[in-house]
Amino acid sequence: MSKRTASPRQLSSGSDRVFEGLILALAAVIVLVFVLSVYQLGTESWPALQKFGLNFFTSRVWNPVTGEFGAAAMIAGTLVTSLAALVISVPLAIASALFVAEYAPKWLANPVGYLIELLAAVPSVVYGLWALFVIAPILGKWQTSFFTSPENVQTLTRCTELWNRNQTSLECFFVPSSAAGRGLALAVIILTVMILPYTASVARDVIRLVPQDQREAMYALGATKWEVISRAILPYARAGIMGGVILALGRALGETLAVAMVIGDSQDILKSIWGNASTMASVIANQFGDAQETLHRSSVVTLGLSLFLLSVIVNYVARLIIARLTPKGIQ
Repeated sequence: MSKRTASPRQLSSGSDRVFEGLILALAAVIVLVFVLSVYQLGTESWPALQKFGLNFFTSRVWNPVTGEFGAAAMIAGTLVTSLAALVISVPLAIASALFVAEYAPKWLANPVGYLIELLAAVPSVVYGLWALFVIAPILGKWQTSFFTSPENVQTLTRCTELWNRNQTSLECFFVPSSAAGRGLALAVIILTVMILPYTASVARDVIRLVPQDQREAMYALGATKWEVISRAILPYARAGIMGGVILALGRALGETLAVAMVIGDSQDILKSIWGNASTMASVIANQFGDAQETLHRSSVVTLGLSLFLLSVIVNYVARLIIARLTPKGIQ
């Protein structure tokens, strides 16, 4: 009796099932890691959440000596630094992407694109040191000249009175509160440089993916270069560009070392963009190792849980925005 051999279709079906099982297992590992991360952070955060409740996220007091912890100042610092850096970096990133993809000759486009991407490879500590030794002295000189100018005496007096009462105003928010050079503004500047290559690289790639037929059709109608870019290229590439923007926002929200080196590490409520402040990530980096009391350590971990959930929300909202911006027919 001859032995029956498996047909190629049967072998293919068996290998497909193995491959499908492997993919499902790997996907399940990702979900398991996410669930375990939330569980572990939630468990460590429970003492702080049990004592302070929702007041933890609205209180402006962070005092390990008295055992009072509130994250409002750190949440504000995180949002202000990230959004301000995003507002500055996005126009620069899109402009550089358009230059590389549409204007620059090939011999120039490739080196410029490489240099932009190289910014993403620079370690955070190098950015921090560069900010401290190069940018901070420049800001410090400008702040010193502002303090010594007779024209600013009344403004400084008025703002100092507000700051002493833990208050501020729109005018005082942009008035220097010290001449150290370090602070929130320096953190915004360094974050702008750090997140720029993420948006620029993604924007450049999606702009190059716009079909050439769309460009030629616009030119055939007599459109100028700017009209082609504004009406044919950017509308088609906007979903991908928004993806790069959200990627940069996620990097800005979670950046730790460079921000911790330059922001000043103050848990007081934000009074001036030039003053010392802190973000959730910088407080975790500066205080986690020194948090010996259970409540202090739990409060620091709660900041980590908050940052984790904020990143999840940002990514979810990004998917909704990208889905709405994606041109019909290419989902």
